Order: sequence, then structure tokens, then C-alpha cells
Amino acid sequence: MPFPSIKPTVPALVRSAAARFGDKPFLIADGCTLSYLDLDLRSTQLALSLLAHGIGKGDHVGILMPNSTDWALAWFATTRIGAVAVPLNTFYKAQELGWTTRHADLKAILAWSAFRNHDFLDRLEEALPGLAEQRRPGQLLLRSAPFLRSIVIWGPSDRDWSTRLSDEDTAPALDTNFLTAVEAGVTPADDVTVIYTSGSTGDPKAPVHSHGALVRHTYNLTFLYKVTTDDVMFTAMPFFWVGGLITGLHAVIHHGATLVTQPAFDAAEALTLMEKYRATIALGWPQQGKTLAEHPDFATRDLSSVQRTSMPAMVPPDRRPQGPNSLGMTELCGNHVGVDPYVWQPAERSETGGWSIEGLHHQLVEPETQTPVAVDTTGEIWVRGYSLMQRLYKREREHVFTPDGYYRTGDCGIRSADGWITFTGRLGDLIKTGGGTNVTPSEVELALANCDGVLEAYVVGAKDGDHGTVVAAAVVPRGKAALDGETLRAAVRDRLSAYKVPKHIWVTSKDQLPFTATGKVKKTELADRLTARLSAGQR
Repeated sequence: MPFPSIKPTVPALVRSAAARFGDKPFLIADGCTLSYLDLDLRSTQLALSLLAHGIGKGDHVGILMPNSTDWALAWFATTRIGAVAVPLNTFYKAQELGWTTRHADLKAILAWSAFRNHDFLDRLEEALPGLAEQRRPGQLLLRSAPFLRSIVIWGPSDRDWSTRLSDEDTAPALDTNFLTAVEAGVTPADDVTVIYTSGSTGDPKAPVHSHGALVRHTYNLTFLYKVTTDDVMFTAMPFFWVGGLITGLHAVIHHGATLVTQPAFDAAEALTLMEKYRATIALGWPQQGKTLAEHPDFATRDLSSVQRTSMPAMVPPDRRPQGPNSLGMTELCGNHVGVDPYVWQPAERSETGGWSIEGLHHQLVEPETQTPVAVDTTGEIWVRGYSLMQRLYKREREHVFTPDGYYRTGDCGIRSADGWITFTGRLGDLIKTGGGTNVTPSEVELALANCDGVLEAYVVGAKDGDHGTVVAAAVVPRGKAALDGETLRAAVRDRLSAYKVPKHIWVTSKDQLPFTATGKVKKTELADRLTARLSAGQR
């Protein structure tokens, strides 16, 4: 297994990359270019400012920004000093942001003041009751977030509670030699990040990863998917999710490649950027590739430089991946099953799957008896190994791992005699959408149930043609309440992130829904009915 020769910590990674690649572009975002040397120097300054403001090893620091050079600097500055970076989803509504801030025990939040139609200042005040009345920046005291002390804002802010950082914030004693001493105390075993991901039931899960796992695994994966020094990678996948962070930001830094990104996916701009910077790798969800291919500008753009992509529709057949996709999850710091998608595989291996990533070990187990299943038999996928999370934050280990150290993924699969694992579906009902996001049905069901006139709500993943799996719902009215799907969709937009809002809501009487004899909805059958409605154009 290829492992980096450096000490596997973020500070060692940043310093090594700066020394090796110097002025070569590391990140291009929103008209700004950050070289490898810039990354080192500017994250050094921000790291010293954070230290001067009382942020240190082990402190949890939230990052609330879209993809940008600011995001990258916030991430690397935080992790260089041994603090724990907690990426915050920019789609979060106030309730979700408040819950995550409390659950993550954030001591500081680094945030843009606004992005497009997102006013993060207003959203933070709504998320954190009492924040608007705070008058002492850097000394916040909130019952709604008792560990939070600072919210550092990039961009204009008229809030008394907001902190602004400047070069003058660093005390004379805090120079680069001091940072060197701080970085020397950061070890591969230390926590580097807590990344929130939707659970199959209830509240989101919070996997905790170490410096060693992050640095080693991101390096290891680049050899499987062929990232090299000469590559220019384009992706609009958010850095606050594993896809953008692990296979984007942390993939290029190991080899001196260049990453080109967008604050949010825009097809016209994406085509322009890939042509302008001669992207060799295009990373994204397959649906984004279809959106690119259908855009009016597509035919006029020269994308001949793109040699590898996870968005097959955007390139000619001779440059499309021949093999299957990988299987990954936040708890494994990215992919845990996979294969080079450009290596030919038989037709029966065209679905999601592959071999275990070197250094990881899988068992397929009968979920009820927890005994291994035979070859070519469906079982739940269990996994352990070097890239597995250290724990779930605020969960005891015995409730997360088996006595043998395996993690029960909740995914099901079949393993062939040569070890190839094919993903067959979820053990639970977590919705993995065609856009690459995870949605917990119970969260959406609760939001719908809280709408006026709703008696019951049932949420599943339904198929919608080229869009893949989408969130869909069946809603039963209370009494004679008059409901319609679009009104309900509008109502939950204020309570849920956009990707969680059902694309289709079927308002129906309860006797039209499929139930078991014990009164539980048959979600597979319901999903089939909603898929049929979408196919028939019933929106």
C-alpha cells in the first residue's frame, strides 16, 4: 500500500507541499489563485491569529463557507495547530446549524457573512438564541451553545458579536517559530476533523478522523484513481462533504496537482473553467455530467483535455470510465471499496463495487445472526482497517463497533469468490440521492408532519429517470384539510436543506397506502408507486 514518506499530519503535509511545489497553483476558485507557497504562508498567518485568539489543540472549529480559497485556508490553518475542523453544510437551515453547533461543541466558527441568497449572519442569529444580544466578540456566552466563544467573519458585518481577524491580532511572541513548536505537538493519532453525515435513523452521525488516517488514505486513493503532478482537477463537489474534501482538496495536494472549483455548481461556468484551465480530471456526480452535456454551451466548449471523469455523459465514449464506481462513506474517510474505473471489467461488474481498498478488511454478514454469509450470498457489509473513523462523536465505542473492531455500514452486498464486492442496497432506508447526498427519511417526515393539515407523512427514495434517486413523500391530510404537494414543498423549504425537500409529494388518503398487517408502511412498495407517479409525469 503506498503511504506518504512524510509524518502523516496536516502541518507536515502543508510544509512538504510548499517546499516541493512552490509557486505552482494549488487551488483556483472564484477568480482567486492560491499557490502551494501561498497556502503555507497564508495559512501560517491565520493559524497564528487563531492561536492568539485562544484557539488551540483539540478545540472544535466550524467552517461555514462555500468552496473557496478562504475555505481551504480555514481548514489548513485550523488543522495545522491541532484544532479539530468541523465543516458546516452551507445548505443548513437555522435549526440544523444550531443543532450541529451544539452537538459538535464548537468553540469557534469561521464564516462568510453571506453567499448568494444565504445570509449567514441572520442564520447564525436564528440558529443560536441570544447571539444577537451579545456585545463582546471573542467572549460569547450562550446557553444555546455553551462552549462557543468566537464567530470570526469574512466579509462585511455590522454585528457586535462578530470577530474580525487582521495581521495586528497576532501577539509579537507568536511568530513562525512558535507555530513550528505548536505543529511539533500534532501527532498522527490526534483528531483532525468531525464530519457530519445523515444517519439511517434519527440525528446525523459525526465520524471523527485522525491526522494519520486522513493523510494516509487520501494519498493511497490517488494511486487507485491516478492523480499525478501534471493533473488539473475540476470539481464543484462541496468541501464540507467527504467527496470534495478527500477526493478533491486532499487528493491534489499530495502530488502538486491543481484543483479548480466553484462556490456552487453552475453548468455554464463549469464548462468555461474546464476549458480555460485545461482540466484533465472532472470530478462530480453523474447527474452533473448530464446537466453539463445538456447545456447550450456544451457543443462550443473544448473539453478534449479531460481524460478521466466520474461524470461519463460529459465526454465522448472513448474517454468514459469503462469499469464500475467505487463505494465509500464518511465513516471510512472516503472510498473503502473500489477499482480503477478505466480498467475494463465484465458487464456483470458494471454496478457499484470493487475490491477492498488495500489496508481495509471486509466481512459480509447475515444481519440478524451476525454470522458470515457464503460467497455469492447477500449480506451486510462490515469493515475495519486504517481509514476507519476513530469513533462517532458522543457515542460510546461499544455502540459503534463490533467486539472485533468492525463497523456495520448498513450497506448490503454480494462478494464473489475472487473478493469482488457488489453493492446491492441499504439495510435501512437512508436515501442516497442521484445527486450524491444522503437524506434521513425520519427528518423529512417530521418536517412534513409539522405542517398545518398533515396527519401522517412517509418519505422514501423514488426513481426519476435521468435524475436517479430523488426524495419523494406520501402525505395523509388531517380530517378534511385541503393539501397540495407544491404548498407542502414550499412550507418545508424553510425547515430543511434544499436537497432534503421532496421532489414529489403525493397527497392521498391512508387507505391508498401499502401497509403491513402490523400497521407499518411498506416502504419498498411505496417507493415503487411514487416512482410510477414520477414516470407518468405526476408532479
